Amino acid sequence: MTIAKTALAAALTLAPPAALADGDVDRGAYLVNTVMACGNCHTPMGPDGIVAEQNLAGRLVEQTEHFTAIAPNITPAGRVADWTDAELGRAIREGIRPDGSLVGPPMPYKAYRAISDDDLAAIVAHLRTVPAVENDPGTSDYRIPLPPAYGPPLETVSAPAPGVTVDYGAYLTALAHCMECHSPMTPQGPDWDEGYARGGFAFHGPWGTVVSPNLTDHPDGLAGYSDAEVERMIVDGVHPDGSPMLPPMPYAFLAGMKAEDLDAIVLYLRSIPGAPDP
Repeated sequence: MTIAKTALAAALTLAPPAALADGDVDRGAYLVNTVMACGNCHTPMGPDGIVAEQNLAGRLVEQTEHFTAIAPNITPAGRVADWTDAELGRAIREGIRPDGSLVGPPMPYKAYRAISDDDLAAIVAHLRTVPAVENDPGTSDYRIPLPPAYGPPLETVSAPAPGVTVDYGAYLTALAHCMECHSPMTPQGPDWDEGYARGGFAFHGPWGTVVSPNLTDHPDGLAGYSDAEVERMIVDGVHPDGSPMLPPMPYAFLAGMKAEDLDAIVLYLRSIPGAPDP
């Protein structure tokens, strides 16, 4: 680690997180339960899918030769109960725990750094109100080096005005961390340069192997689909020919998205320059 990186890591460990304003619980519930689909990773899975009565109580998310990733219990019965709202907000948006340690992948910090101050406060406010569920899913184990930080410290982050606009669609796409999966994965994380939105990330599970598709405005991507067809794929998990799509896309969560938010996301996707599959 260079001297500069060492100094940055020390500063991030010592600097207290900024206090959060009172958050809008309803807004936080909408984001957590739909757009961000937090339960897709943080809720235990049974043979029939999400175990609803254990909502957000944590589970094993991914196990590879490089790491064992466990999404923690983020209900008031989990370790986050002892964290301040500001500390919880910092862990969500910057991936830094109160002790200064870094949360590892697949938590999508490259995207979550875009969460606005107001929405971050709303998310934390909602998490404080969810039912407490006793469950200890264990702790993650990373056998790869993590960076000293996912970026410089954040102070104030704002969001575009809500509406069916490209800018707001881009913001919602960041909160939904779409490009965390719909871009090729590299040892340094998702490729958001040449590979942005071009798909190619392979997921392995009981359903077999699923490769994330291209979301750019290209014949390999979304160019051949109508807006209605794209929206149906996002929220219903159904191809235009009626065939079902496969996990891990969180269709059950996204189905609750507001129509205008879904329109904004599709408008943004249409704005991404076309590029072939990687």
